[in-house]
Formats: sequence, structure tokens, C-alpha cells
Amino acid sequence: MKILLISDIHGNYPALEAVSREAEPLACEHIFNCGDSLVYAPFANETIDWLRTHQAFTIRGNTDDRVIKLLKGKSFKKPSKPEKRVMYTNTAAALSPENSTYLLELKKKKILRIGQTSIGLFHGSPTDHEEFLCADTPEKRFKELAKATSCEVVITGHSHVPYHRSINGVHFINPGSVGRMFDGHPEASYAILELVKGKISVSHYRCTYDVEAVVKALGEHQLPEIYGEMFRTGSKRN
Repeated sequence: MKILLISDIHGNYPALEAVSREAEPLACEHIFNCGDSLVYAPFANETIDWLRTHQAFTIRGNTDDRVIKLLKGKSFKKPSKPEKRVMYTNTAAALSPENSTYLLELKKKKILRIGQTSIGLFHGSPTDHEEFLCADTPEKRFKELAKATSCEVVITGHSHVPYHRSINGVHFINPGSVGRMFDGHPEASYAILELVKGKISVSHYRCTYDVEAVVKALGEHQLPEIYGEMFRTGSKRN
């Protein structure tokens, strides 16, 4: 069985579409999405429409949390910079009623059983919704997390850093960010999890997408130019 792993789309539908197109020949049976599906690129409805159409198993990320607060008539303190806050307000205002309902119903974690394998979807980590786990996170921390979960496979997002580490019998996987990589390369990142007779393997991929379509859409929505440079350079700009 092959499973498409994605995370941190950040409303970047052109990148998501490119990943979908490239992964299609691999005939994945499921799609797991670890959150931060929205904010920073102006394709909120297109992104959620895709997740709904493809019946992706999806959880909330921290950017999704803030959009949810806005949908509930609440506000938030961080981020405080106006150029960041407008990305959230623009997203919340753009969502269709159906997609607003979909977002409001998402949970912060999801535990699935595929065959004999227990798989957990978390945005940050099994114990902290906003924890940054990276390839160079100390092994001691992964051992602590392995004790804290009953899952054989732990899939996370949030750090935008692709990795696969096997610690104390638990596979920790981050597919990287579909729509907002920070390593100096704008290509979309995703992974394929393969389960074959109890064996677990992971392959990471990067693919190009139409970055200029995102930059153009930002301009059409009169959103801050700094985010166009972020997508062009594959780096965090503020």
C-alpha cells in the first residue's frame, strides 16, 4: 500500500496541483495531510475543495487554528504584524460556507490503523501541537516522543523540514511543505509512505510548480508583495 503524505500547503493550490499530478502514477490509496492547509497563498477554496474531493485524511495546523478563530468571531494576538494578519483575514473572508464548515470540523490529531500499522497524524508532535521537529532534533527528544505514543508511525508537519527517522521502533516522518519551503528552493515537497508485509519505507520528493501564478494571484488580491518573494526564493521573508 502506498500513501501520499503532505503538509503545510498554506493555500498554495498550484503547488498542491503539481504534487497531485506528479504523484498520480504512483497510485496511492490514501492521502494524509498534517495541517496548515491555509494562509499565505490566496487559494483557500481551491485547496480545501481538493482535500474534500480526494477524501484526504486531514488535521488542523496552527495557521488553520487562527482562521478558525476568525470564523468563530474571535481574534488572536500573534502574529501582530499587519502584513501577516491580513493573510489570515483575507483567507477567512474568502472561504465558502461549505469549506468553512469543513475547517471548523477538523481535529488537531488523528490516529488511523492501516492494516496492522497504527499511524498518527500530528501537526507539531504527539505531545505539542506547535513543536518543531527536524532532521537534527536530538535523538533524546525522539525517544521521549516514542514513549509518549502508541503509534508505530508518527507523521508531522509544522517545521517544513522533510525527514524520516526510526527511533525505538517508531517511524517519525515529515513530508516537508507542499506550498512554503524555507530551504532556499521553492519546489513543493511531499513523501510517499509504503507499507508492504509489515515493512515501512519512505521516499521524499520535490517537484516544480507555477510559482508566478501564485505571485500574480497575490497581486490580484492586493496582498503584501513580500510573500511573492517568499514563494520565489523558497525562504522565509518575515
